[in-house]
Order: sequence, then C-alpha cells, then structure tokens
Amino acid sequence: MLEQETRVPTPVWVRVLVWLCLPVVGAALLWGVLQLIEWLPFGGPFNLVRRLPEPWDLVVALGVGAIIGLIFAALVDAESLTVRVTTLEVVLTRPGHRRVVPRGEIAVAFPDRDQLVLLGRSGQELAREPSHLSHAKLQQAFGARGVAWAGQDPYLEAYRRWVPGLSDLPDAIFAARQKALDSGDEDDIRELREELGRMGFVVRDEKKKQYWRRVA
Repeated sequence: MLEQETRVPTPVWVRVLVWLCLPVVGAALLWGVLQLIEWLPFGGPFNLVRRLPEPWDLVVALGVGAIIGLIFAALVDAESLTVRVTTLEVVLTRPGHRRVVPRGEIAVAFPDRDQLVLLGRSGQELAREPSHLSHAKLQQAFGARGVAWAGQDPYLEAYRRWVPGLSDLPDAIFAARQKALDSGDEDDIRELREELGRMGFVVRDEKKKQYWRRVA
C-alpha cells in the first residue's frame, strides 16, 4: 500500500517570479542610478561605467544589475521550503538541503518568526529551517498526520539570555557563535547551533542576541 503523505511546497510560480523579477529589478535600478549619477553626491565605480562609450555604458549597467539581481534571487530561492509529512517521517527540503526527521520523534511543530521548528519529546530541537509557508497550511498538514502544532515556541518562557562568563555553559561555543551572528556567517551559526544541541542546549536568536535553555 502506498504511504500517504501531505505536502506543503513553496508555489512554483513564486520561485519563477523571483528568478524573473529580481534580475529585471536589479538591471532597472542600476540603469536608474546611471541616469542620475550627475546629481548624486557619490560616484565611485558608477562613474567608470558612465564614461564608457554608448551603448556600452547601458549594456554594462544592465548586465551588472541583472547579475546582482540573480545573486539576490539565489539567496531568496535558497529559503524555498517544501514540507512533506507522512505517517513515518517529516521531510524538509530546499535547494541544496534535505532534512529527514522520523515522525515518531516529533512532539510539536511551530513557527518561530520566519523559521519552522520541530521539537522532540524532551524539548530538544530536531530541525529548524527557514520558511515563508502559510502557517494555516502547515498546521493542517501536520495535524492530518497527528503532529501537534503550536502557534509559538511552547518553551518560550524558559529561555535566558547568554552573556559571557555564565557558569556551567560552554562559553567558548557561545562566544564563537556570537561572532558568527555579528558577521552574518550563516553556516557557522547553524553548525554551532547543532553543536550546542548535541550538548543539551537549545538556542534562539533575537536581534543578534542569543537566548538559551537546557533540554529536560
């Protein structure tokens, strides 16, 4: 018998729109800057483009703007999450990344700002992925497979802010993660979060500040 599943994907038309529109917007913005360069208080590399003979100034401006738009499109698309919920597992997929969590290990799912979080039976964090999916659709998908849904983190009141020097905490890891937060190193932020998770800590971030709680 085929395993039943419920899927909540990022709509294809949204992803297509991102890849089509952002390069066009980038090209248009850079072309606009090029037209206004004489009235702007700064010039820098724009002056170099402006000095190119026509129509190469326009070609270069549109090309560079489109490339910038493509870079932003790739960053946005990297957060295009698809959630697949079956009776056996929950699969979270986005470009270049796939996480599988056994259905029986999940106690609750909830949105945390622009992320989807899955918690285990003892409160440990099983998954945290960027998500802009409809909360109502996610609630319906998880509920259809018997996974509890919460409107917010059920342990929200248990978090305490990390400051250097607190006893019984892996201070070096928190300090390294704070440095990654300050610099915006997403890979390090995720890796160190998972390392803290293996040590029995759950971390949430607010405005580049770390808040922690212990797993029961």
